[in-house]
Amino acid sequence: MDMLFVDLPPVTLALCLMVALLAGIIKGMVGFAMPMVMVSGLGSIVGAEWALAGLILPTVLTNLWQSLRQGRAAAWASVKRFRVFLICGGITLLISAQLVRVLPAHVLLLMIGVPVVIFALIQLFGIKVKLPEDGHHGVEAGVGSFAGFIGGMSGIWGPPTVMYLTAINTPKQDQIRIQGVIYGLGAVMLLGAHIGSGVMRAETLPFSIALLVPALAGTWLGFKVQDRIDQHAFKKATLVVLMIAGLNLIRRGMMG
Repeated sequence: MDMLFVDLPPVTLALCLMVALLAGIIKGMVGFAMPMVMVSGLGSIVGAEWALAGLILPTVLTNLWQSLRQGRAAAWASVKRFRVFLICGGITLLISAQLVRVLPAHVLLLMIGVPVVIFALIQLFGIKVKLPEDGHHGVEAGVGSFAGFIGGMSGIWGPPTVMYLTAINTPKQDQIRIQGVIYGLGAVMLLGAHIGSGVMRAETLPFSIALLVPALAGTWLGFKVQDRIDQHAFKKATLVVLMIAGLNLIRRGMMG
């Protein structure tokens, strides 16, 4: 273990594991926000690139779990329904992932923090954009492309995805499953993209593997308590925490 985490003191690793556990709990309860919580929390402990590498494997497996909770048939139906979103997002994700090693760290922090804060503020103020359920493939392609673009660089594609699903009045249970499908496929592509970019490499892979256990445990706990809490109040509290974390990333990014 010491060889695997030679650059991470025990206290630092313990803090990272706690962030992964918290991210898993929130993920299990509300169906999203794991990348935002992990990249915000880990980015304040180990830096943006390691935070991005660390969240990849936990995001892949927890979203696979979430997407299959209602069975493979339902998950496949979601893939077909949102194929335009997935294709456009996948293309821009693969392209933008290659920019991670080129962009300065403070720019990456800003690109992560700003979407988190905007999303949190929009949700906290109850701003909703209404779209018809069908007949808007152009909008779907645009939102998917934007989600993939910021996702490739930051590991965060949840905000535009959640906003889009909310705008087309997706039922709660369906939305949670669809989010799992979209985020899961995106996370698989992110893994492949960042093997190519060098973010996921021999030094960072063990870190991402180590975060799997607390992330999965947290997700299990989140699923268990999902029906026992006031979802609306908890989501608001979560958004406040995310906004604070996002503002912290912006502060660090502006300090250069």
